[in-house]
Amino acid sequence: MDYKAKLEELITIVVRENGSDLHIGSGRVPAIRVMGELIFLLKQPVLSKEEVLGILEVVLGKDKLENFKKTQEADFSYEFAGTARLRGNAFFQRREICIAFRLIPAIRNFEQLNLPPVLGEIARRPQGFFLVVGPVGQGKSTTLAAMIDFINHEQARHIITIEDPIEYVFTPDKCMIDQREVGIDTRDFHTALKSAFREDMNVIMVGEMRNPETISTAVTAAETGHLVLSTLHTNNASQTIDRIIDSFPGYQQEQIRMELSSSLLGIFSQRLIPKETGGLIPAYELLFNNKAVANLIREKRTQEIDIAIETGSEFGMVDLNRSLSELVRAGSISAENAYQYSLNPRGLEKML
Repeated sequence: MDYKAKLEELITIVVRENGSDLHIGSGRVPAIRVMGELIFLLKQPVLSKEEVLGILEVVLGKDKLENFKKTQEADFSYEFAGTARLRGNAFFQRREICIAFRLIPAIRNFEQLNLPPVLGEIARRPQGFFLVVGPVGQGKSTTLAAMIDFINHEQARHIITIEDPIEYVFTPDKCMIDQREVGIDTRDFHTALKSAFREDMNVIMVGEMRNPETISTAVTAAETGHLVLSTLHTNNASQTIDRIIDSFPGYQQEQIRMELSSSLLGIFSQRLIPKETGGLIPAYELLFNNKAVANLIREKRTQEIDIAIETGSEFGMVDLNRSLSELVRAGSISAENAYQYSLNPRGLEKML
């Protein structure tokens, strides 16, 4: 079998069907995800372990394939025919090899993504710490890419990205952009982030806040005159702040509270909701760090942040229920889907 040709045949199906993901596993037929639904490609043959291993060698290369056999996990990116990129993860289940690919679409702007223009105002800020959060697969990387691209076309800055793996590839316009992939261009997130201080950067995008060392260095970067953009797998703003603080040992939590309260610009939490006309549209929560919010962080009253967002519309804040209700009234999404994605269905009921 020509393993590269087989992989690209399957990727072509994903692209043709406007899919988002491709799943390959030994002992089963391939599957794709379209509009959130998993579809099995029943006309495709069941793949053997040898065939999946051959496909994996295409995307990893021989050296990384040998490392995968030892570590049993691998993250990677793959460029398809010069027209599309995919990120992927390879893993074992019951001693069988599986590969999950996510198609990375072309970089789009805020308007194309139905994102609020205020993200552009945040991208213009010279320094601070801004997080895009939400569950897996809700468009966090896509939103960060739109913010980086906005800066790229508007200001002359030095942007460094640290990713695992590199997803969106940026074409420099007004900015100088250096993209570093963990495991290839740098040892780990923390090492690359520390090095960035010596690389005359203005903006740094960290693919994910994975450990206290990375978080602490990112906050320091924001305090010392840099714009830091990153993601976390959390549900909303208050949970994000708690997650950051709780990741540190007790004796360090007071210090990180103080630093976060002064360096945080805001938190953007998003969900991709099925549209009535097809496709997906984001609903979101937006927290801005003002004096009141900073006090809540310092005083260990993060449980009150949800109320601060609900009552902070005059400061540009948006709570998720308000975003969902506006989409329902506009006919963009169904009330049923709004309730499904709401973190407070009772509160949403009062708004619809």
